[in-house]
Amino acid sequence: MDLTGWDLRYRSGERASEDIEAPPTKLLMETAARMKPGKALDVACGTGRNALWLAKQGWQVTAVDGAGSAIEILRRRAAENHAEIDARIADLETGEYRIEPASWDLIAICYYLQRDLFEPAKRGLLPGGVLVCIVHTVEGDEEPTASRMRPGELAALFEGWKILHSYEGKPEDPAHRRAVAEIVARR
Repeated sequence: MDLTGWDLRYRSGERASEDIEAPPTKLLMETAARMKPGKALDVACGTGRNALWLAKQGWQVTAVDGAGSAIEILRRRAAENHAEIDARIADLETGEYRIEPASWDLIAICYYLQRDLFEPAKRGLLPGGVLVCIVHTVEGDEEPTASRMRPGELAALFEGWKILHSYEGKPEDPAHRRAVAEIVARR
């Protein structure tokens, strides 16, 4: 789906249970709970379920998404929850947002795949920083696409990193039914 489609989806509220009411990603919560709050970047944040949770836990959060309506919802929800979040509208695919090197204690890329973001995200971590990534994977005889990786592809990107968690299979998140690859890696 392109940004216009995502923008319309968020604006319509037709999938509010997935887009707005869904709880934060369990893997992100488990990972962040074991860390001292610092600076966190939520890439492709949608309406901010993860960004809001992180901010409530004391993290200094920057959240980025290309869908303006998603960022509007996030900003409204942040105000309602008295949470400070630097919420930015930026088309990630055209490079409108640059992940600054050595700037983040935690970077989350959950249920979003843009292959050229992995290296900037890895460089964006401070020493000891952690990257949480969850992507959809192909199933059966499917071929990889722009939004789905091959099994093993995500883990291969983090060769030489300290792997804190790695999983491939059906997700625990009820909002996502397709197979996933998950990784939590420390710089």
